[in-house]
Amino acid sequence: MSTTATAAVLRGTNQPFELTQVTLDDPRPDEVLVRVVASGVCGTDLGVQAGHIPFPLPGVLGHEGAGIVEAVGEAVTSVQPGDHVLLTFTSCGICRNCRSGHPAYCVEFLPRNLLGGERADGSTTITENGADLHGHFFAQSSFANLVLADERGVTKVDPAADLSLLAPLGCGIQTGAGAVLNVLKPEPGSVLAVFGAGPVGLAAVMAAALSPATRIVVMDLVDSRLELARELGATDVVNSGSTDAAEILMELTGGLGVTHALETTGSVRVAETAASVLAPMGKLGLIGAPAACSTMSLDVNFMLNGRQVLGITEGDSNPQLFLPALVDLVQQGRFPLEKLITRYSFKDINDAAAAAKSGSVLKPVLHFEDLV
Repeated sequence: MSTTATAAVLRGTNQPFELTQVTLDDPRPDEVLVRVVASGVCGTDLGVQAGHIPFPLPGVLGHEGAGIVEAVGEAVTSVQPGDHVLLTFTSCGICRNCRSGHPAYCVEFLPRNLLGGERADGSTTITENGADLHGHFFAQSSFANLVLADERGVTKVDPAADLSLLAPLGCGIQTGAGAVLNVLKPEPGSVLAVFGAGPVGLAAVMAAALSPATRIVVMDLVDSRLELARELGATDVVNSGSTDAAEILMELTGGLGVTHALETTGSVRVAETAASVLAPMGKLGLIGAPAACSTMSLDVNFMLNGRQVLGITEGDSNPQLFLPALVDLVQQGRFPLEKLITRYSFKDINDAAAAAKSGSVLKPVLHFEDLV
């Protein structure tokens, strides 16, 4: 029997989100029906709204959901009704990358999560007045009070954990934290430079504060964000709008360069600057996504001295292992996620989106209490 839900439908590019009644398909054997408690608003959602990401519309976005399991498909074994869960990206589970513990690099990542608007078999999960809507965004479309999610994108968490706080872990926060803890892995004595103090960059700072990195340097254009970065563990902050970031980083390291760098802004120019300040054997992680077909220039001879540039998706996370670990860190007070978020009622989703676009808030989180 189909299920009625309230969803925020995006009718077209640069249109507002519209709350309306939709119908969800019945759970397939590998799907989970989740009642959403909270959902983060991510730059990827806003990228679709702005037309930068070619997700088909009209549709339902949202990919940082947190909620309680209502029902499960007959083949689901990892969760059961009543479980508290976080929702994240899905993956095929059978390609080489999935089987080697790197589902964020699934060979079918883009069609299964970002571009298709439907299940892998082409079927739809959401209809409105009998007409198909594009959904299954990151296999969840969590801008709705009820969602159908792939089991592979569902992670059970401690029932005592605050789901209204934890929703952003599903994408942006795990991306920044995972880039540091899973990919760059700073060693004792490392110097990590984080370019950009948005929610992803600040998640990286919080993760770096848990690492053996000796120095954590953060660059941004907004002083208030730099102040927060220092509060979260940065040892040095640089306003790159009024200072030459590369020059300062070389001064801070005695001319040696940084051992690790993370580019979170999506600016090619910033990525080139980050690469230019790498020490021999230094590693640069690229998280920010610029416009399609963007390229960056590298001095090949400079790179030959053991320097590396690494593309990073979703923090190379294995969600069923990594997300519960992040939840534990939040509960212990060692990963102060609450300092990044601003809460909004689901009915105020357009206000939340506008605040994120303007930069007046770091991470809006939608709450669904009125719809429970």
